[in-house]
Amino acid sequence: MQRRDFLTGAGVAAMLPLGAAQAATVELSTLPAIRWRLASSFPKSLDTIYGASETLSKRIAALTGGKFQIRVFAGGELVPGLQVLDAVGNGTAECGHSAGYYYVGKNLALAFDTAMPFGLTARQQSAWMYAGGGIEALRKLYAKYKVVQFPGGNTGTQMGGWFRKPIKSMADLKGLKMRIPGIGGQIMAKLGAVPQTLPGGDIYPALERGALDAAEWVGPYDDEKLGFHRIAKHYYYPGWWEGGPQLSFYVNQDAWKALPEAYRQAFEVATAEANQLMLAQYDAKNPPAMLRLAGQGVKLHPFPKDVMLAARRATFELYEAEAKTNPDFAAIYRPWKLFRDTQFQWFKVAEAAYANFNYYVK
Repeated sequence: MQRRDFLTGAGVAAMLPLGAAQAATVELSTLPAIRWRLASSFPKSLDTIYGASETLSKRIAALTGGKFQIRVFAGGELVPGLQVLDAVGNGTAECGHSAGYYYVGKNLALAFDTAMPFGLTARQQSAWMYAGGGIEALRKLYAKYKVVQFPGGNTGTQMGGWFRKPIKSMADLKGLKMRIPGIGGQIMAKLGAVPQTLPGGDIYPALERGALDAAEWVGPYDDEKLGFHRIAKHYYYPGWWEGGPQLSFYVNQDAWKALPEAYRQAFEVATAEANQLMLAQYDAKNPPAMLRLAGQGVKLHPFPKDVMLAARRATFELYEAEAKTNPDFAAIYRPWKLFRDTQFQWFKVAEAAYANFNYYVK
């Protein structure tokens, strides 16, 4: 029997005692057929990040015997990639897949849902979300936009982006037009750059025609697919604004309340699987992609130390200032900062020591 069979109503029933199996089959047969639409912020060409929505759709169908179906629309097919939150909140789509920091124009606190500059790694973000109060804090915030939020994938620490010219010091950032969203973009503005927010499918054309001097996206696997290396050869690291950026699934509040409990359970299980699988895929696919890029003449550079130090200083100045004027931000920031600092103390004892020895000692 195939694995999928075990996840359908019949498969589950076959594994139960006779009475329970009959009850499970009857219960599934009485549930309504439901069809939802999912609006993604991402193009189909980015199979790993876009693929999280397909993972969700397939798993929910399997868990409900095909009675709960979700049709996935790529960025721009149903709504523009940067309008997913609004589309879900107003019911244009029942659910969506996007990044909270795309919407910091509404509220800077939404960036906690994705990544904060000099913030958490992927593992730490997961710990905060599932065991550190993150989900509870973010759902309270998203309720203002009539949305229920679920973790929906993580890329791991991202690269710092593609630059037409080398960045040797802070002076080289002045006036530089760079695609970089969220708080990272705001920090880059403080350092002299001119940040722009563009969805994935629009970055290459803007870089090609000279509307951008630099662009960041994710990492080697996705960046290679988008072809940035054909225009800008200088590839910088680390993406200090995205130490562990998380994507999210959004569900319209009213649609969520109307779901049968069995379908809610299926949705939560499917989001958890998609969340974990995305990080595993990126960790498997990025290393060979980096080797391919290096073979095509891409030049790797660390950001200069003066840029890193200035960025970190500007970051926490921004956080403290925002916390004084934005109650939503302050409510999340204070406990998040304590969680971050405690995590960093632990990770540098075991994780960093282990990694540094293995990666750098010959």
